[in-house]
Amino acid sequence: MDLGLRDRVYVVTGGSRGLGRATAEALVSDGAHVVISGRDEARLQETAAALRGMADDCVEPVAADNADPASAARLVAAATGRWGRLDGALVSVGGPPPGLPSAITDEQWRSAFESVFLGAVRLVHAVADACTDGGSIVLVLSTSVKAPVGGLATSNGIRPGLAMLGKDIADELGPRGIRVTSLLPGRLDTERVRELDGLADDPAEARRNWEQRIPLRRYGGPEEFGRVAAFVLSPTASYVTGSVIAVDGGMTRAL
Repeated sequence: MDLGLRDRVYVVTGGSRGLGRATAEALVSDGAHVVISGRDEARLQETAAALRGMADDCVEPVAADNADPASAARLVAAATGRWGRLDGALVSVGGPPPGLPSAITDEQWRSAFESVFLGAVRLVHAVADACTDGGSIVLVLSTSVKAPVGGLATSNGIRPGLAMLGKDIADELGPRGIRVTSLLPGRLDTERVRELDGLADDPAEARRNWEQRIPLRRYGGPEEFGRVAAFVLSPTASYVTGSVIAVDGGMTRAL
């Protein structure tokens, strides 16, 4: 299927690794241009080189932290300055630190709120202002939106509110032809999830236990998420907005 992405331009935050990188690869493979951001300059340049191996003039890497109030404007300017347009964004950030509610410090709560919540809100507004001919914005959240994930108190506390705000923003931006959707990744085989599994006394057993809770009986690959994200960002999904879509192999039992 041709997703209609050729020559469209997207910002992909967290684009140097994991789900952001998988989405950037899916977009580029279908003809889109991407601005990818991340905090690790070396990793960002490595990912950009890999994307350039897929297509010419497809990527602009920008070292940026979503928690920095100036980042949103810089990313939008990188897209419009390079290609003269912007069609949307995938807003993905690294997961906040794990821990039980009683173990999370005030500073950790503030830091997580700045990067996960405020950073996303700033980017949504900046991207929407630049999408003069409609567009699509995808928030990468977590299955913690629907049910708490043990040991991830900050994610459990912050991401559900952002998902609800995403629906509110979809209402506001819909008349302008801008769609806003939230994706909820489950146990996908990323560095982040492997790090979380590694906190268990027996990481291999922890993974097996998770797999038994997934109807497909396996972790998903980042590329499986990337393909869903590229579809939702694309004009092919032109009547999808305000939706909250789990990409979790059926693991989430809540509606």
